Amino acid sequence: MAAHIAIPIPMMPGKQDIEIEVTINGKRQELHYRVELFYWEDCNIPTIDRVDCIRQMLAGYDQDWTLYYIGSPTDQFVPITFVKREDLVKQRKLLVES
Repeated sequence: MAAHIAIPIPMMPGKQDIEIEVTINGKRQELHYRVELFYWEDCNIPTIDRVDCIRQMLAGYDQDWTLYYIGSPTDQFVPITFVKREDLVKQRKLLVES
């Protein structure tokens, strides 16, 4: 079971690159996140199904980043959090070691 720390991030247009440095049991880690707002109007395929729209918008996303969390959608957009792929590997290793 993993513990969580919540950090409020203001909703701003565009990408928000977030770097967090944490020390857990003496082990220092740098973690990189990105929060991005995806607007429904940018969906290239006309559909009622928003899942298909998200899938299509993420299909060509930067391969150095992986999906971490899909936030609560609004009528205009959905906030999506990504984590650097290499950082996700670090997180999983820390969980296994603990």
